[in-house]
Amino acid sequence: MDPDSNDIVQAKAIGKQVSSPEGSLTILADINLSIKRSESLAVIGVSGSGKSTLLGLLAGLDTPTSGKVILDGTILNDLDEDGRSQIRNQSVGFVFQSFHLLPGLTALENTALPLELAGSEQSDEIARQRLADVGLNERIHHYPDQLSGGEQQRVAIARAFACNPKILFADEPTGNLDKKTAQRIIDLMFKMNKNNGTTLVLVTHDDALASLCDRKVIMTGGQIINDMK
Repeated sequence: MDPDSNDIVQAKAIGKQVSSPEGSLTILADINLSIKRSESLAVIGVSGSGKSTLLGLLAGLDTPTSGKVILDGTILNDLDEDGRSQIRNQSVGFVFQSFHLLPGLTALENTALPLELAGSEQSDEIARQRLADVGLNERIHHYPDQLSGGEQQRVAIARAFACNPKILFADEPTGNLDKKTAQRIIDLMFKMNKNNGTTLVLVTHDDALASLCDRKVIMTGGQIINDMK
């Protein structure tokens, strides 16, 4: 990638196939996508259109069967899992639809974990602030199984915000939240986008959330069928 490029993510002709009892199943086909630094992008489409798979490939959580992904100037295909993990720790925040909290850690410990991995000397202080940002300052010592689904989602969001990532990927970030909390999270994400220049890439079924983004990409059958500013 051109080092002067303003793109933080590039997907070049990426495809993803998986094995099934019926043979090879195509999840994504020939996806080309560039995302600029500080841009906000909503990925929308019906269930099964490949949105979450695309998000995982762009974030380096999985590798494409064909094509290549370039994240913050690095070709992810050239790296092993340890290398991709290092890039994610440096640049990426990710909010999973299924939370992915560690059950043996409290909300505070789950949120502080990426900060500790990054060597921060203020991991506890920053984690407490991020949990306060999502309205969980009174639940910091609770374990995931002591939290509701919406509260677990808020911990996951606090964890994703913890290291001030260059790019935040979020898979249905408000899907398990009540309307008031969802608005609070939306405000936080776009505050990060505006104040920190954090790139946002959101998979969502929420039309109101998608309309706040600079750009919308519509997917059907594993392909991008429309790319709208």
